[in-house]
Order: sequence, then structure tokens, then C-alpha cells
Amino acid sequence: MALLEVKNLCCTFGSVKALNGLDFSVEEGEIFGLVGPDGAGKTTCLRILCGLIKPDGGEVTLLGRDVVADPEAVKSHIGYMAQPAGLYEDLTVRENIEFYADLYRVPRSKYHERMDRLLAFSGLAPFTGRLFRNLSGGMKQKVGLTCALIHTPRLLFLDEPTNGVDPVSRRDFWKILYELKRERVTIVVASTYLDEADRCHRVALFHRGRVRVVMPPLEMRGLIKGPLFKLIAPDRLKTIKHLRKTPWIRHPSIFGAGIHFSLEDESLLKDVKEQLIAAGVRDHSIERIQPTMEDVYLSLFGGDPRDESP
Repeated sequence: MALLEVKNLCCTFGSVKALNGLDFSVEEGEIFGLVGPDGAGKTTCLRILCGLIKPDGGEVTLLGRDVVADPEAVKSHIGYMAQPAGLYEDLTVRENIEFYADLYRVPRSKYHERMDRLLAFSGLAPFTGRLFRNLSGGMKQKVGLTCALIHTPRLLFLDEPTNGVDPVSRRDFWKILYELKRERVTIVVASTYLDEADRCHRVALFHRGRVRVVMPPLEMRGLIKGPLFKLIAPDRLKTIKHLRKTPWIRHPSIFGAGIHFSLEDESLLKDVKEQLIAAGVRDHSIERIQPTMEDVYLSLFGGDPRDESP
């Protein structure tokens, strides 16, 4: 059952069209990802879904209620964690959580039990007396998540919750999200990290204010046509310039120390090698690889996510 439905959502700031006709739905109990580069419209979308700003047009239905017409009707059913977590630096972990519990009007008879459970759940129990400003980035995000959950929301919105967080804290944070999913909390998470799309049940790929694709990440990999290869060469810039001049070599892009590209057919690989040698790129290696979500994004939108106009 769709808990959230978005239809033809539009939003403009001056001459900038931040959102241009978004359409997607979120099913109850799933982790739904809004994935794309900075400036693609993810944060604007989340703020509209939470009822914090009004769109220029379109519909948002959450739990059967019209968010655009009556945002107050849904606020008790949702949790929202901004980026960065906007908590009070001079309050302790416990004081911040108690403040949010009071803000959401959670009865004191209930929220202490709920808070203790969330603190144990997130690993924050030993740090309740520590000032928020003295926490690490990962711990601050966990406190923000606890504050967003203190009133037991049915739908949780997270805006880039792992941005700037170390890999271990990112992993721990996603473990917490999976535990929440088991408790039937529906989660909408925005991220610039394309690898985090693999952790979601379904993903909406954002590009210049539009949702271009909505599907499970495994199915999304099937959008790359033909086999994918990784090429290692001493001079990547010279090599990729040559590859980009060859029309039957698809989407050559620099990935780390190598170059990824795809072909219509693997039989063309022999021609690629011959052309590289003819161009003076002799000391190179090529291997076939499985596509990542970044490969998918670049195959859909090109090397620069902002090259394509809306």
C-alpha cells in the first residue's frame, strides 16, 4: 500500500526551477532512496513532503491526507532529520532528546521508556550527559535520528544522514535504519552517495529537478546496455580523450585510477585494443566488470550530471 504519493510536484526559486514535475510513490515499510548530486532537488523535495515549504504546483498525499493543503495534519505522523542535524550545541544528548519529546508533546510517562530504548538501540546510552558539540559527526547523526524517532513516527524523512560521516559510522547508521524497517517504520532517505542506493528497496534517481528513474537498484543495473569494462592506462586523460572520439565506445568515464566504458558487443574489444595501441597507449589492461550505481547514473545522464538541460 502506498503510504506517500507525489504527483507532478513543482517548485521554483526565482529563475531556478528546483523541482520540475516529480512523480513517485513510497510503499509502507520500505526504505526509499532519493539519490542524485548536490543541487538535484532532493532537499527541496523532502521539505515539501514534510510540509515545511509550499510547492508551486502538484500533489502530496501522505496517509491519505493532503500535505500541501493541510501540513499540520501529518506532522505528528512523520519524523524529519535535516542535514546537518539541527540540534542545540550547548545541551547534552539527553536534554536535546527531552526537548524534542516535549516539542512533539510526548507524554512523560511514555517518552522516558522510549528514549532509553532508542539510546540503547543507537549505542548512545553511555553518552547521555555529554554536550552535543563534543560528539563526533557520526554520534551527532545518531542523536538527530533519536530525536526524530522519539514520538514514534510512521514515516521518517532523512536528508543526507551520512554526509561527512566516516565509513564505520555510515555502516552503523544503516544497521539502525534496517532495524527501524523491521518495526514497520517507512523511511525516505536522500543521499549523494550512489553506493547507498544499493541499501534501499527502491530508488528515485534525481537529475536537475526531475525524477528520471524509479526502480529497485538491482533492476537499475540492467539499464546499462552491453558489457562494461575497466581500463587501466598510464595517462588516463590522453586515453579517455581518445575513447571519447570513438562513437561506438559508450560512456567512457574516469573511475578512481581507471576508466570505465561499455560496448554494444564484447567482440568489439579487440578493435578497442588495436585503436589504443595505434594511438600510442601501449601499456594498458582491460577487464570486464559488473556495473555500479555510478556507472548507471553516468550511462543515463552523461559524464557531468548537470550537462543535460531539463
